[in-house]
Amino acid sequence: MSEATTSGYTLIEAPRPKQRLVHVHADPNELGRVYAADVAILSNPANFAETLDLTLPVANASLRWTDWAKSAHDDYERNREWTVPRGALDMAGVVRHLDDVLPEDAIVCNGAGNFAAWVHRYYRYKRFGTQLAPASGAMGYGVPAAVAAKLRHPERIVLAFSGDGCFLMSGQELATAMQYGVAPVFIIVNNGMYGTIRMHQEREYPGRTIATDILNPDFVAYAHAFGAHAEAVERTEDFPAAFERASNAGRAAVLELRVDPDAISPRTTITEMRAKARAAN
Repeated sequence: MSEATTSGYTLIEAPRPKQRLVHVHADPNELGRVYAADVAILSNPANFAETLDLTLPVANASLRWTDWAKSAHDDYERNREWTVPRGALDMAGVVRHLDDVLPEDAIVCNGAGNFAAWVHRYYRYKRFGTQLAPASGAMGYGVPAAVAAKLRHPERIVLAFSGDGCFLMSGQELATAMQYGVAPVFIIVNNGMYGTIRMHQEREYPGRTIATDILNPDFVAYAHAFGAHAEAVERTEDFPAAFERASNAGRAAVLELRVDPDAISPRTTITEMRAKARAAN
């Protein structure tokens, strides 16, 4: 019933929805807090789902949903196809490699920014409890989330994606990882700018940008200062070996991916956005 699940609170009106509402929640304080439900049920999701499974008649969904489900799945697979590489280091290739090699219980964390679009388009989370990401676009989330996840599950592979601006907000948590001897892999997608804000600026005011360029440190030297393993990667084909070295380093590791700033998202470039915006004006 959050902003994300209601598309900005537009699907269900508060306090009295137009639809009949059955609200199931494990916290009694949430029931009735925002929405007046016709039926409020205090239960955790697993128990409630199990009860439904035991009590509801089995619906013959095959006739109604088979074609729709197949069409949706085909669309999903087309969306995962690797498009034309964007730059010498293409994020689609990086993420698809990780999708192929990571075990099913690997924990993938990310902060907020356009870089995360590649993760969510090309990486398939294969079981519950394998994604840690901010619900409200909080930059800097991925690094401390990965440290916490590795402390909680030292036997599992944990990696975090951050943009360069995102990493600069919480990269000092490398100290925590080193102090407690945990070894996540931190992947910094370095394009030298706040990508999401730049994207909006270029779309509305092509070529007229402000305060989105970042003067970055030497991320490899920065990580070495904490005692972490660190490498810079500039080509897609060099990433697999670099990731293997980082995973086997036995300590926290940083991989700085130096990407083309023009590759602003999986679907477009800054050059393409500027041309489209200028044509529209």
